[in-house]
Amino acid sequence: MNYLMPNSFANPAKLAQVARVLIAPVMLLGVVAAQAQVIYRCPSNNGITQYTNDKAEADRMGCAPITGGNVTVVQNTPRAVPAASPGVRLASVTPAIGGKSEGPEQRVRDSDTRAILDAELKKAETKQTGMLLEFNNGEPEKRADESRNHQRYLDRVAELKANIARNDSDIAGIKREIARLPAIKN
Repeated sequence: MNYLMPNSFANPAKLAQVARVLIAPVMLLGVVAAQAQVIYRCPSNNGITQYTNDKAEADRMGCAPITGGNVTVVQNTPRAVPAASPGVRLASVTPAIGGKSEGPEQRVRDSDTRAILDAELKKAETKQTGMLLEFNNGEPEKRADESRNHQRYLDRVAELKANIARNDSDIAGIKREIARLPAIKN
């Protein structure tokens, strides 16, 4: 079918078909443009950058439009608060607004953080000692179910080795966190 021939336009059915073919992409572009919104990034006063799509609010707060990409919004989920050992208070690890304060409250938080990290370090080191005893320098005792299946024994040895390496990495991380804390002042 040749749609550009003059006699094709004399037929109303063919004219409607040509119109649908030519107008559909233009309408689709209009729908996409209508869905696109301008997102604004607002300056942060408290360390939290805010975003908005409300032009009036953006003008009031002095926000700048974001260009050159898409914005994905991920809903925040509440964090689960870890259970503390009896007698240990959970500390807020986030610094105070405007930087870290050096007041008595901050010293208490640092002290609590140090106590929690020390307890975690002790627990990880105890776990490491137990795993090293079970590993027995790469030759752990065979279990009853491993006497006939040597591959099961080799799998357990490899798993023990991986767990020891992972726990060793955890211990190193806890020690780094403790080293980042300020020294205790009397």
